[in-house]
Amino acid sequence: MTSDHEMIRQRVKALLDKPGNGNCADCGAAGPEWASYTLGVFVCQSCSGLHRNIAQISKVKSLVLDPWSPSELEFMDSVGNDAAKAIYEQLVPAFYYCPTFKDCTVLRDQWIRAKYERKEFLCVEKQEPYSAGYREGFLWKRGRDNGQYLSRKFILSEREGVLKYFNKHDAKEPKAIMKINTLNATFQPSKMGTAHGLQITYLKDNSTRNVFVYHEDGKEIVDWFNAIRAARLRYLQVAFPLALNSELLPKVTRNYLKEGYMEKTGPKHTEGFKKRWFTMDDRRLMYFKDPLDAYARGEVFIGSQENGYVVLPDLPSTIQGHHWPFGITIVTPDRKFVFACETEVEQKEWITAFLTVINRPMLPQEYAG
Repeated sequence: MTSDHEMIRQRVKALLDKPGNGNCADCGAAGPEWASYTLGVFVCQSCSGLHRNIAQISKVKSLVLDPWSPSELEFMDSVGNDAAKAIYEQLVPAFYYCPTFKDCTVLRDQWIRAKYERKEFLCVEKQEPYSAGYREGFLWKRGRDNGQYLSRKFILSEREGVLKYFNKHDAKEPKAIMKINTLNATFQPSKMGTAHGLQITYLKDNSTRNVFVYHEDGKEIVDWFNAIRAARLRYLQVAFPLALNSELLPKVTRNYLKEGYMEKTGPKHTEGFKKRWFTMDDRRLMYFKDPLDAYARGEVFIGSQENGYVVLPDLPSTIQGHHWPFGITIVTPDRKFVFACETEVEQKEWITAFLTVINRPMLPQEYAG
């Protein structure tokens, strides 16, 4: 005779086997083991913790450890992830960043709040903070020289095609003007040491300039991020009128392929190796003395294999001196760049990042850049 517990376990398994329920409703992680029995969605353990932040709307239980009543299972069966998404995500703008399990907490937390608490995707009027084409407000910005965070006024203007900030609240002229056509934004909580840290980059005289900002309010910083994405998408739609949104969206903002420390030597390969922070931003490999430097000490363009770019998992035999044990050589049409990694895992991750772009044919606009 089958026990009640076993029947419930089989019922839960059958619910998870239904289309859409095999992944977390909020971040897409496989094999959710929790569920919101008030919203009718199946979620991963990480997102279940974020649902507890909106306990007045979402109440969660473990599918494995907690007891489930027949009426609760009936409700879960009547809703499920696909039906819930059809309701709570029905008007998500194309530019809006929908986070995955790989993304930072503030992005996932605000995505969950936007869907279930604020119901932003049921009514376009609620999306005005990031879809209006203009945004003004104050962010904490890291000083380029002293590293202190000070309150600065920022204005994003889609009409002018710029993001600008002012050193004084009543200043008439901006301290910096960042053109939307080279703008990028990516969350960097670990690197910046703040949960809501956002790294904004733009090109200044064809060199990458970093601006590090944050806001205490998670909604504010995520709204800024999505406002930048909205402005970027509209710029790309004008610049490439024949392109599909599916082709443009990966270019709206981008996360870095890889970041971390490596050692480098100079062009003659006779100088001593120095430890530097490296960032792989698509085809730009940049290195910094400190991860939060405003400007890179140098940049290397990584082309494609048909242009003569090759990555090798070792160092030239002529290299001497003390350095980390796991080498990488990037062969370009002009010279060889040599780097050393502290661990074999780091070496493999960097090689994978380099191959991602080397194995990809270059686009016409990349030749122009």
